[in-house]
Amino acid sequence: MASLLITADRMILTPAAGPHRVVSPGHVRVVDGVITEAGEGRPEGAPDVDLPDGLLAPGLVDLQVNGYFGHDMVDADEAAWHTVVSRLPETGVTAFLPTFITAPVRTQAEALRRTRGLLPDLPPGAHVLGVHLEGPFLSEKRKGAHNAAHLTDPAPGAIATLLETGLVKLVTLAPERDGALEAIRALTAAGVLVSVGHSDATAAQVAAAADAGARKVTHIFNAQTGVHHRDPGVAVQALIDERLSPGLILDLHHVGPEVATLVLRAAAGRVVLVTDAASAAGMPPGTYDLGGEPITMPEQGPPLRADGTIAGSGLRLDEAVGNAVALGVDPADAVDAATRIPADLVGRPDLGRIAPGAAADLVWLGPDHRALATWVNGQEVFGGGS
Repeated sequence: MASLLITADRMILTPAAGPHRVVSPGHVRVVDGVITEAGEGRPEGAPDVDLPDGLLAPGLVDLQVNGYFGHDMVDADEAAWHTVVSRLPETGVTAFLPTFITAPVRTQAEALRRTRGLLPDLPPGAHVLGVHLEGPFLSEKRKGAHNAAHLTDPAPGAIATLLETGLVKLVTLAPERDGALEAIRALTAAGVLVSVGHSDATAAQVAAAADAGARKVTHIFNAQTGVHHRDPGVAVQALIDERLSPGLILDLHHVGPEVATLVLRAAAGRVVLVTDAASAAGMPPGTYDLGGEPITMPEQGPPLRADGTIAGSGLRLDEAVGNAVALGVDPADAVDAATRIPADLVGRPDLGRIAPGAAADLVWLGPDHRALATWVNGQEVFGGGS
């Protein structure tokens, strides 16, 4: 049996119920890729790895990755997939949902089939949990960087076509579109997480979407109706509805620090940190691709379309955790928003925690909360942890 014992000066520990907590010191024992023991204090015997500073945390889980390292996931070839999967652990990410943005349904279905054929031969690295379809069932009024020519209603035939591969795990849609509530019920029944996004909906329409089964809101405050004292929109319902988990792009550009603090306080225990990373992420300034159209990565800030529209981000998820801590969030809660909460939303309670029985996906976050070493299934895939 392959075994590994890690000790850490500070470590996240996940109780059987409830959010993470930080223990100091702590230890994790791994056998054949699964955590068999996790607890406070120093264990008997010499550790294989001893982490003298920083924080040992569960591997990060990102539910919105359009691309990374120069590659857009929707049309990435085998070599590109290998690059992204093997290098995402550099950012602390051990599991993710590649995100395909708006395109004709037929084009998305072809991309899903192509992706299904690539997945069995991927190298060690971040787990691919399925695919997030962000569109085409979005609002023309809140399209953001999406191509308005391809936006459409979620007809039953379109939903059935997209579900054929079994890869779809998350769909972002606008609940005010014709047929949206029926689509939410059908997707939920198929085990797909539904998120409200790119939407001009009222708060009442979002509540109706939650009644139908929606459980998430995509990048809160971006490309959606917001907070108005007489005309509440998507963002208001996301903050007050305990059934909904608002996704937050915490690069401090998509949402300013004061409003990010509002989200983190009002929806504490429900927020999901996401990157919404585009192909420009991890790359120098230049021109890249998002959904078949060019985007420009500037010296500072997120990538942009030619008209100045923000088009994804260049954010690292470990950086988002650090930004949350800098805004005053307890480190255990910041990590929770990038691990256990997103893992549970997509039905993976074996991920995003340090607890017996969980997959040994771990990340050593340095004092600045950037990844120093990452393990997937107990195997080090990045850094100098050993």
